[in-house]
Amino acid sequence: MVKRLKLNEKTLREAEPRTGASYQIFDTEVIGFAARVQASGARTFTIDYRHAGRQRRMTIGRWPEWSVTAARDRAKELRRAVDEGQDPLASREEIRGAPRVTDMIDRYIAEHLPKLSKTNAGDQISMLKKMVEPAWGTKLVTEITKSDVARFLDIVAEGRPRPCKQKPNNRARKLQGHKPTPIRANRMGEVLRKMFTLAMEWEWRQDNPAQGFHRRIEHARERFLSPEELIRLATVLDTAEDQRAAAIIRICMLTGARVGEVRTARFEQFNLDYAIWSKPASTTKQRKIHRVPVSQEVVAIVRHRQLVVPRGNPWLFPGDTVGQPVREIRRFWARVQKDAGLADVRIHDLRHTFASLLVSGGSSLEMIGKLLGHSQMQTTQRYAHLMDSPLRAGVDTVASLLRPRPRLIHDAALGEADLPKSA
Repeated sequence: MVKRLKLNEKTLREAEPRTGASYQIFDTEVIGFAARVQASGARTFTIDYRHAGRQRRMTIGRWPEWSVTAARDRAKELRRAVDEGQDPLASREEIRGAPRVTDMIDRYIAEHLPKLSKTNAGDQISMLKKMVEPAWGTKLVTEITKSDVARFLDIVAEGRPRPCKQKPNNRARKLQGHKPTPIRANRMGEVLRKMFTLAMEWEWRQDNPAQGFHRRIEHARERFLSPEELIRLATVLDTAEDQRAAAIIRICMLTGARVGEVRTARFEQFNLDYAIWSKPASTTKQRKIHRVPVSQEVVAIVRHRQLVVPRGNPWLFPGDTVGQPVREIRRFWARVQKDAGLADVRIHDLRHTFASLLVSGGSSLEMIGKLLGHSQMQTTQRYAHLMDSPLRAGVDTVASLLRPRPRLIHDAALGEADLPKSA
């Protein structure tokens, strides 16, 4: 026969455990509410009920962490839910099995990032594992709200202390103050928006909390080399000891290509008869094959590399590791910056300079976008303001044609003696 008592603190304290078995003490006030006494002496509160013809038992909590009064109140809530046709235990199991942000990150990395470039994928993995997962990892995917996203991006935009790179001794490095990183926050927002969009496709939630996130103002860096700086750069490259790295810089300048595309270029990508460079999708940022015409200067560099690179090596610029291209030229570029007096110039600024020279030569934005491999026209629009000079020259040309010509007006009333004498 089921043992029923008015559960209270004294009843639980005096309940004796049984060797090798557990037993329940059912409450007389709430149907199905009981205290379970384990053989180990532990005591937990449970509630038994039937749902859809099935006998169910749900644990409420442990005593004394849960008092008898609190456990009884919870049992009353669960009993009301059962009477309304709900299954509290199934709801709890569903929550326990619901995907968490960690699960979403892992699936996003496994299924989506392989479609992106290696550099982009690595950057996103770093952001997700080092920033998103520590903040939200244990939360349910359905728990993240728009407010959570906004607060998180605010923290990212504030930045964090960074090691001072000017100190040569790592042990003596001191942390700098916070450096605002609004662009990083925008990129993080884009990653979150894409990830939650996929979560909706996976039927893990119904809405996207990162949709319409607050985008910080970005001030695009615009550094173009002047003709004098280009001359200084060319002079330093001509006299550089490492002509392999110098050739990489020259091709960056002559084609507007990204340095990664140049480093990993292969001889097979160049058709020297037609002066065409076909960049494979694996090396381009837009993940598409990019065919561009190149100048005869680039053709000459490639022909020279054919002479100096050992036969059978596919890389235009083979690295020190056998079978691999050049990995990095940052140290070389640092010396070039110093010797040419270009301390604030990045290698990527050569790409901007290439575009600016095209604009000054009268090239259209559409042509520039195709040469640079832009997949979106808005990326090329950053160079639109540079077109003011050729446009203004064209306007001035039209104005000069339509400008009224000066005419000499003779007044008959003036006598020849009254006319001003020329000096």
